Amino acid sequence: MSAPREMKEGTTWHRPMTIVIAVIGIIAIVALVTIAVLQNRPLIQKYKYGIVMDAGSSHTSVFIYQWPAEKDNNTGRAEQVHSCDVEGPGISSYASNPVGAGDSLTDCMLEAKKQIPKSRHQDTPLYLGATAGMRLLNIENKKASDGVLQAVEGALQKFPFSYQGARILTGREEGAFGWVTVNYLDDRLAQGLETTGALDLGGASTQISFVPDNFDGSESPGDSVAFRLYGNDYSVYTHSFLCYGQDQALRMVTAEVSKGGPAIVENPCLHPGFSETTEYSKLYDSPCVADQKTKNTPGTFIHKGTGNFQQCQDVVKTIFNFTYCTYSRCSFNGVFQPPVQGHYRAFSGYYYTMSFLGLTDTSLPLDDVKDYVMRYCSTPWDQVLKQHPGQPEKYVYKYCFSAIYILSLLTEGYKFTPETYPNIQYAGKIKGSDAGWTLGYMLNLTNMIPAEAPDKPPLPFAGYVSVVTIIGLIIAFLFILSLRPLWPQCKDTQIV
Repeated sequence: MSAPREMKEGTTWHRPMTIVIAVIGIIAIVALVTIAVLQNRPLIQKYKYGIVMDAGSSHTSVFIYQWPAEKDNNTGRAEQVHSCDVEGPGISSYASNPVGAGDSLTDCMLEAKKQIPKSRHQDTPLYLGATAGMRLLNIENKKASDGVLQAVEGALQKFPFSYQGARILTGREEGAFGWVTVNYLDDRLAQGLETTGALDLGGASTQISFVPDNFDGSESPGDSVAFRLYGNDYSVYTHSFLCYGQDQALRMVTAEVSKGGPAIVENPCLHPGFSETTEYSKLYDSPCVADQKTKNTPGTFIHKGTGNFQQCQDVVKTIFNFTYCTYSRCSFNGVFQPPVQGHYRAFSGYYYTMSFLGLTDTSLPLDDVKDYVMRYCSTPWDQVLKQHPGQPEKYVYKYCFSAIYILSLLTEGYKFTPETYPNIQYAGKIKGSDAGWTLGYMLNLTNMIPAEAPDKPPLPFAGYVSVVTIIGLIIAFLFILSLRPLWPQCKDTQIV
C-alpha cells in the first residue's frame, strides 16, 4: 500500500505547481504582447502648421499647411487644410497706398488665427512671397515696391505667428518650387518615380519646369536648378517669362492692335458685341508695353471685340519672337529650352481657363479643342453673359483671349504637338492641396524634404505586432511542453 500512497502524494504536490507555472508563463506572454502593442500603437495625432501667402499680380491667397508634429526634423507629410483669397487686387496695385496693402490682408489673417490652435500660434512660421506683379513694380519703381513690402511686413508682425519675412521671388524660384509642389503631392519624390513637369500661368508671368534627359544645365546655367531630394539628384530646367502672364499678354496684344492711337480699337480676341471705353494711359502703365506708347494718342479709346480666332492667333504670335536663338534650340524670345518630354501638370491660369470652358480633358484631340474655342470666341457677348449668369464680367470677357493665348503658348511657344498635348493634365488641386509654388516654397525653407531618404523600420507596425504575437505564442507553447516531465504519470496500479 505504500507505493500508491507515495504516487498520490507526489501527484497532489506537482499538479498545482504545474498549473501555477503555466499560468505565470501565459500571463508573461500576454503582458509581453500587450506592452508591445501599447508601446507601438498609433498615438493621437498632433500637428504643426505653416502659413504661406501668395502675393500674385492680380490677387493674394493665403494657404495653411499642417503636418504630424512627432516626425523627426519635420519630415511628416504636409497637406493643405485651409485657404483664403484676400479681397481686392494684388499688393502691387497699392504702390500709391502701401498701408492699404497691409490692411487688405487682415481678414484672411484673422481666419488663420481661428484655423490654427492657439497653442501652436507662436511656433507657426508665416511667409509671404510676392511674384511677377511685384517684380514688375520693382523694375518700374523700386522705392514703391519697397514701401509696399514694408507695409505688409508691419501688418503681418502684428499677428501671433512666427513671421519669417516678405520677399519678392525670382521667376526661377517660382518655377522650381512649383515643380517641387506637384511632384511632392504626387508622391514622386519620396518614391523616386519619374517626375512630372510643371506649367504655371499667372497674371504677369508664366513658368515651365521639367527634368529633361541628359540635362546638366551647361548650355544655359540660368535656366537650371539642382535638387537632391530623398537621396535622388534632379537637374530641373525652369524658365519664367515675365510679361507673359494672361493679363500682361492681353495688354501686349491690345497695344499691338491699337498702334497709332485710334479712337476705336477692334480686338479679334474679344467677343463680338463687347465694348468698353479704356484710357490709353492705363493701357501703357506697365513696363511690358511702356515702350510701345505713341505720341499724340487721345485720352481714351473704345475697345470693341470682333471674335475672330485666326486673327487673334495671328496677333498673339506677334508678341513672341521666334527668329532669334543663340542656343541649340529655343522656345521663344531667344530663350533656351530642351524638347518637352514626359507628363505635365498645368495649373493656375491654365486650369481656371480650361475648366471654365470645359476643356480640361486633354484626351480631346487638339484640333477639336481649337474648334471649340473658335466657336466660343465667335459667340456674341450678350449670349455669353446669359450663358454664365452671376459670373463677374471682368473675368468672363478674358476667357476667349486666354484660351487662344494658352493654345498658342503651348504649341507655338513651348512646342507641344498634337501627339504630346495629351501629356498635359490641367489641375486645380492635387490630393486636396492647391497646385502652385507655395507648398514647395515652405517645404524648402523648413527643410521638410530631406536630402537623403530617411531610414525606415524593417517592418510596418501591423507586421511588427503580428510577428511579436506569433513568437510569443510559440514561446508559450514551448514553455508548456517543457513542463511535461513534471506532469503526473497516471498509470493503472493493480493491487493484489
